[in-house]
Amino acid sequence: MNNKLINANNAPDPVGPYPHARKTGNLLFLSGVGPRKKGSKEIPGVTLDENKNILSYNIEEQCHAVFQNVRFILEASGSSWENLIDITVYLTNMKDDFPVFNKIYASYFSNPLTQPCRTTVEVNALPTPIAIELKCIALIDP
Repeated sequence: MNNKLINANNAPDPVGPYPHARKTGNLLFLSGVGPRKKGSKEIPGVTLDENKNILSYNIEEQCHAVFQNVRFILEASGSSWENLIDITVYLTNMKDDFPVFNKIYASYFSNPLTQPCRTTVEVNALPTPIAIELKCIALIDP
């Protein structure tokens, strides 16, 4: 079986010992993807205090940034946005952020023929001070 680790040059470095993605056969499994930017400690839309606690965040900015990071990884892996087949969304504030996220998500997946399956769950925290993380599975064209 074809099994290859992928690290995308444009995506932010992982926060632990794992690759951006793993290609197995014609499937691509992405590790959790957040909104951080490559080469920067800053997180789009997040204001932190001196102890790195979140003072405020903008879920819209984080959504656009996380989708861009997913694109970077898909493209580096030989896949594409249209090949996404399943997405798990982790939000830290379902009540406030889900309506905004859902609206933005709909704009990125406007074609019903290419919409991936999706599950959205609320989590207490994520590994860095972010409000959203995506876990994705995509197909890779032969």
